[in-house]
Amino acid sequence: MIEVTHLTKRYGAATAVDDLSFTVRPGTVTGFLGPNGAGKSTTIRAVVGLERPTSGSATVGGQRYADLPAPLQEVGTMLDGRNAHPGRTALGHLMGLARTHGIGRARVEQVIGLAGLESVARHRVRTFSLGMGQRLGVAAALLGDPATLILDEPVNGLDPDGVRWIRHLLRALAAEGRTVFLSSHLMSELTETAGRVIVIGQGRLLADEDLQTLVAATAGAGVVRVRGVDPGPLARALEDRGATVVMSQAGVLEVTGADAGAVGALAADLGVTLLELSTVSGTLEDAYLVLTADAVQYRTTAPARTEETR
Repeated sequence: MIEVTHLTKRYGAATAVDDLSFTVRPGTVTGFLGPNGAGKSTTIRAVVGLERPTSGSATVGGQRYADLPAPLQEVGTMLDGRNAHPGRTALGHLMGLARTHGIGRARVEQVIGLAGLESVARHRVRTFSLGMGQRLGVAAALLGDPATLILDEPVNGLDPDGVRWIRHLLRALAAEGRTVFLSSHLMSELTETAGRVIVIGQGRLLADEDLQTLVAATAGAGVVRVRGVDPGPLARALEDRGATVVMSQAGVLEVTGADAGAVGALAADLGVTLLELSTVSGTLEDAYLVLTADAVQYRTTAPARTEETR
């Protein structure tokens, strides 16, 4: 279990992490989200002993990372998939790491196979694509068969097959009862992989929830979309019953305050023919944008349109 307790990290007058507390529990993939500059990397680096907290603590299994007797076998980390020496082979890089913890060659070859790197195991790392480097980084994180995994943007540069591989791998590891902490900006991938989500902004905790609960609470889930023949009477009847109805120019109703079953039953009572009746679910991206609306450090604007010159 990863525990971050009242963690604060300052760099001079700048506060990167501000009294942050959360727990990452085993048995599920926990996603870690936040805008650029939110303090995610600083938090992760504090957990693995690369940053010393100004105050508070970050522990794994109740211990500071620096106090773990065999860290590679307890916490697998990938903060940068391209951290291997470019002149080494993938096999040589992993064998060097293995020797620091008395891990045998059989395990090295096992993780090479798990990462799909058998055909390039003896190739120099300098020849690797970004995706191959990511696979090597994941292999290194798995080398000690750790109970806890901390991965920062592991799918960057992976092709669709690689993305699917990492998704199934992380789910399987969590199902074994391991703690999996995954930082990523890819909302669609986190939706497919994570069961819980922690969101921070400006170094502070914004949300720590089950993914589906978070989406339902903040992303406008539960809006019923209705398209029908002459939907006006239905709209008025719904409003009389306390629902909120917004009608588009195309005659499509967006209803809140009534579920799809109630809307369909009312339409039947009124004799309104429905062409579409569906519940519009929110997304993790919607929820994230709502939560971080006031915590974005770098904000972009759409370019101004210019007159076409001839």
